Amino acid sequence: MIFSGLVTETKTGTAEEVARSYFQALVDRDAKRMAEHWDPQGVEDIGPFGIFRGPDEVRAFFDEMFAAIPDAESVVERVIADEHAAAVQWRMRGTFKGAPFQGIDPVGKHVEMRGCDVVEVENGKIVRNTAFSDGLSFARQIGMVPAQGSGAEKAMYGAFNGFTKIRQAVEDKLGGSR
Repeated sequence: MIFSGLVTETKTGTAEEVARSYFQALVDRDAKRMAEHWDPQGVEDIGPFGIFRGPDEVRAFFDEMFAAIPDAESVVERVIADEHAAAVQWRMRGTFKGAPFQGIDPVGKHVEMRGCDVVEVENGKIVRNTAFSDGLSFARQIGMVPAQGSGAEKAMYGAFNGFTKIRQAVEDKLGGSR
């Protein structure tokens, strides 16, 4: 299989084969083909975005993502697998200029994400995938959260820390009077 220049070999019937085929569908931006890899009871746990159950919810999530980032390019960097699971390290980049994504309107900004999925396979179908990526980085890139180290970030942290101190003082006062 070829993943954006990375040539790999697969073994028939293994978790590695299913994971590589699934991610090839991702690289090809084919949410329908991605959904075909899923067991009807499968669970997709995408860290920053939520839990999706079954092929239809998985397909809907990726259809939405591809519509939001119409020029998305994904690259598989590494796959490590055993008989029942595969860890897939990946990168994705594109411009958030299409449709809304997870309730957020497009902002026209370039985004780059990287992550790792742990794909669990039974009987040739994905039964669970836990996807780890940096949601805070995505939020910073689209301007939802201030840039790291900026004055705005320091002000935001200061406000949060101040609120935390006030909340703790109120809890201590209420807890002490009981």
